Amino acid sequence: MLKSFNLSEWAVKHQTFVMFLMIIAMIGGGMAFNGLGRSEDPQFTVPAMSILMTWPGATAEQVQEQVINRLENKLKELDHVKAIQSFSRQGYGGLILEMQGGQSDEQLREAWYQARKKVNDIRSEFPAGVTDPIYNDEYSDIYSVLYAVQSKDMSYSELLTYSEKIKLKLQGVPNAKKVDIFGKQKEQIFVEFSSKKLAGLGISPSAILNALAAQNTITPSGAFDTKNDKVFVRISNSFKNQTDVGNTPIRSGNTVLRLRDVATIRHGYQDPPDYQARFNAQPALVIGLTMQPGGNVLTFSKDLEDKVAELQKELPVGLTMTKFADQPKVVKQSIWEFEKSFLEALVIVLVISFIALGFRSGLVVATSIPLVLAIVAVIMKSNGWDLDRVTLGALIISLGLLVDDAIIAVEMMQVKMEAGWDRIRSASFAYTSTAFPMLTGTLITVAGFMPVGLAKSDAGKYASGIFWVLGTALIVSWIVAVIFTPYLGVKLLPDRYANQGQQEHDPYDTPFFKKFKDMITLAVRHKWIVISVTVGLFVASMIGMGFVQQQFFPSAERPELHVTLTLRPGSSISATEADVKRLEKILEGNSDIQYFASYIGKSSPQYYLSAVPELPNASYAQFVIMTKGVEARERVRAKLITLFNDNEKFPDAIGQVKRLEFGPPVKYPISFRIKGPDENVLRDIAYKVQNVMRHNRLVKDTLLEWDQKSRSVNIDVNQAKAEMLGVSKKDLADTVQMMLNGIPVTYIPKGEDQVDVVLRANQHERQSIEALGQVILFTRNGGAVPLSQIATIKSGYEDPVLWRYDRNSYIGVSADVVDGVQSPYASTQIDHQLDEIRKALPVGYEIEMAGAIAESNRANLAIIGVVPLMVIIILTLLMMQLHSFSKTCMVFLTAPLGLIGVVPALLISNSPFGFVALIGVIALAGMVMRNSVILVDQISQDVEEGHDEFTAILDATTRRARPVILTAAAAMLGMYPLAQSMFWGPMATAIMGGLFVGTALTLVFVPALYAAWFKVKVWGYR
Repeated sequence: MLKSFNLSEWAVKHQTFVMFLMIIAMIGGGMAFNGLGRSEDPQFTVPAMSILMTWPGATAEQVQEQVINRLENKLKELDHVKAIQSFSRQGYGGLILEMQGGQSDEQLREAWYQARKKVNDIRSEFPAGVTDPIYNDEYSDIYSVLYAVQSKDMSYSELLTYSEKIKLKLQGVPNAKKVDIFGKQKEQIFVEFSSKKLAGLGISPSAILNALAAQNTITPSGAFDTKNDKVFVRISNSFKNQTDVGNTPIRSGNTVLRLRDVATIRHGYQDPPDYQARFNAQPALVIGLTMQPGGNVLTFSKDLEDKVAELQKELPVGLTMTKFADQPKVVKQSIWEFEKSFLEALVIVLVISFIALGFRSGLVVATSIPLVLAIVAVIMKSNGWDLDRVTLGALIISLGLLVDDAIIAVEMMQVKMEAGWDRIRSASFAYTSTAFPMLTGTLITVAGFMPVGLAKSDAGKYASGIFWVLGTALIVSWIVAVIFTPYLGVKLLPDRYANQGQQEHDPYDTPFFKKFKDMITLAVRHKWIVISVTVGLFVASMIGMGFVQQQFFPSAERPELHVTLTLRPGSSISATEADVKRLEKILEGNSDIQYFASYIGKSSPQYYLSAVPELPNASYAQFVIMTKGVEARERVRAKLITLFNDNEKFPDAIGQVKRLEFGPPVKYPISFRIKGPDENVLRDIAYKVQNVMRHNRLVKDTLLEWDQKSRSVNIDVNQAKAEMLGVSKKDLADTVQMMLNGIPVTYIPKGEDQVDVVLRANQHERQSIEALGQVILFTRNGGAVPLSQIATIKSGYEDPVLWRYDRNSYIGVSADVVDGVQSPYASTQIDHQLDEIRKALPVGYEIEMAGAIAESNRANLAIIGVVPLMVIIILTLLMMQLHSFSKTCMVFLTAPLGLIGVVPALLISNSPFGFVALIGVIALAGMVMRNSVILVDQISQDVEEGHDEFTAILDATTRRARPVILTAAAAMLGMYPLAQSMFWGPMATAIMGGLFVGTALTLVFVPALYAAWFKVKVWGYR
């Protein structure tokens, strides 16, 4: 069909209409490009959901056995669950539900809905006191902008009030999805008492509790049904403020007292806090904004800045609102980097075209670039594809490839015109001779990127835009090459020989091409030597791949550093806060730092896709440090690493310093899970694994996810005495809870929020472990006895946290890598060193790799899983083009030969081989086969026209030499700007090295292989 209807001939005969289409394409492309959404990373839904549940007073073991167990059992019933990782701490626990990679957004939303339903189904089975679950399935919501709201003159209450007003205003910014406040402490009214004073008055804490609850209860009080309406009766008994709480009547014998007479009433905030935010070493509230999916973050930023400028005029003196996470700025820089790399690649491609084809021919090729990109922009806009790190890179990669078809078409036209053909005939011949092989080659190249587009993994989903955008660009480039390029060629190519009365001559009758034919003749004559050397080089490259360091995704070139402080499990948040303030003082004097934010009890709001959020943990703190550039970042990083290695100023904490990483989130670069049933055995094995890791020079900062037990106080109740005095276990537990942490009794409404009224002992009684035995218990008869009379108080130890992975208890042993070492490489080396430990493991215990290498292996397996489909499609395309099993098999065998150039390129440039480079290597196979199939097809055409096979090999290779070299040069050098990129560099290096060698092999090895495969008789030449 392609040959029966000549698109190129149609185009040059309908020139006015083709010009109209070009104008429409350029205008539409410009409008579409300006309307494309812009973001830092692809719209990527993290397939994870967290569920948190609290059970005040429970041990970690009780939380695990009676709460987490039920959750895990129920959620395992869901389809497509990849893993369930759970933790149980003292008083609360939770889990992270991970779904298999590659799920669509609709499938994930359904999964989260089903998860909620299943948890709801077993809600009644949880013990009394377990709170409602807290769900988070919004790990993909990246905060585009973060503001620190601070004031040295205002109280916390005033600061919070103004922050709420700011939040309300910012919700009106166009395209704002969520506006959240972080570091906000829950407002509370504390009723603090002395148990000894209450005992003297004959008032039990439970009497106060009951009085507060009864006074603030909203109960129906009836209504009048009149002739015309219904009139409700309201009793004014609800608390409105702190004074109302203090006025609550309390009976002491025959006397009625006010609550303020027997207890201290004061306003405050959650004590101790569970999450704090600080900015530049001062307390702060952090306001974060996320953007609607598909929005333009640059436009969003402009609207936000306008709104903030209005707000600044309304804020009181002394209140500051500082922007410290600015995704729009990063995106703007990324767009500029794309534009710069695009211009560099464009200039390179143009120079190659102008030098090799001449000015006018080069101009024809150059014109095809904006045409292709304009049409691609329209397609991207219609499909909702944004400009982000992946799609921008795909467009730059496509620059070196999308001119291939245009170069082939122009070169063929030029050759025929140099042979004396007129313009129309030359354009028509280019289509009939090369259009179908070009299309086949283009589709083969696109198929080479298919594994990343269809891979069922998080990494595949993150990078899938490479396939869709680049594939679209290449297919569009073929359309441009067969419709617009012939039209431009007719208009712009010089008519050097046509209509000059000369006979057709051979354009390849030049000294260069004569020497080239001699080289091909030599290669064909010594075909077995050429084949043997090629196979030898391929085997050597396979061996050499073992010397290339492996990686998952590279580090980002952003100036931020993430610093985490992890104290031993069970540490108090005040101990964590003390270490945070100590580190803040050190950071304040560093001239390389612009500013820093610190978070205690949880991680930073997620402003970057690859940042792994930490679940609530009192012994955890995180710093986000903004340095003054990449060089400054490295200086700060080196100082902090030295600081933590000295272990003098932070002896009780493990400090980790991390650069931001590209790709899906990975918590630890090096991690091993030791799984088994008994915690004590797990500890012993974990210590051995940790010892191996500590003695390995590739890693540093090893840590155990849980290790030492934490202190506890056990109250051993004498049941006989307690029963005789009428003190139940619940009475005892409630009293101790009230004495230590307090019990929320009632609340005061405050707008849409509520202020809890908390009943607790005063500070002296609350914070003294020694005074616990003197806690006064009230008996059933109204008497009072100290706790020590009915119970023995003993110190003990218990696990502060228990971790499980897929219902197996485990201890994670994790570490960071030293500079210059890739985490998959280090993990593999350590894994081999653990073989002796594995051999001695008891039955039921195992050591498995986690961390970056586990994610990398999953991502690579997902890509490899699509390779069979890619192979079937490529073989089908080859058969459609060649109609020969032998030729199809021969061309397919050339696919891996690019690896001969990949390995030296990676080793020389010291580039690691990771997920992105793997994409390049697989795609390289398609590029090599593209050139091979066009060459083999040309040989077959010549044979069909009556040439003997040897002559056909020489002539076809000679004719294909210039376009093959030009397209390879354009692709290789067009990728040079990307070779400097941290993200795309390994892929660009791999493709450049592979194409360089692959091009040579196409022009030398393929003719030799063809001659050997079909036993071509070689006769003398010249």
